[in-house]
Amino acid sequence: VIGHPKYQQSKRIAIFLSMPDEIQTEEIIKDIFKQGKECFIPRYKPHSNHMDMLKLSSAEDISSLTLTSWNILQPSDDDSAREEALAGGGLDLIFMPGLGFDKKGNRLGRGKGYYDTYLERCMKHPSGKPYTIALAFREQICESVPVAENDVQVDEILYEDC
Repeated sequence: VIGHPKYQQSKRIAIFLSMPDEIQTEEIIKDIFKQGKECFIPRYKPHSNHMDMLKLSSAEDISSLTLTSWNILQPSDDDSAREEALAGGGLDLIFMPGLGFDKKGNRLGRGKGYYDTYLERCMKHPSGKPYTIALAFREQICESVPVAENDVQVDEILYEDC
């Protein structure tokens, strides 16, 4: 990931905070700050498909986040001090989680459509749609995954031995 040309070129990067069954992103987040890039993480709104990408001030800032009922760390609902990526300069790159992927770039998420809805919003931003890279385990690569009309394909899937 760290040697990837898109990562190297990107200044404003959104990345998920890993759940135990996902690729662990902590070292990538540390590198984002080490390289002087801006880091944004998801804040999901419960009972909806709305998500914002909010700016982290440092890798240590993660310890100040609250744990949701889904066991995900994220900025609290009343945290209004953080920059939302689309309220500023948009994003260059989004690292995306998922349960399954196929080699056509289709992604099976957890069923709420948070990333698809967010990418639709990105497309309306002056900076346009960011490049998307899914981070996966080899076992998550399938022949095909079910897709719906509003699903947005990822630009690239990175996994071991790819």
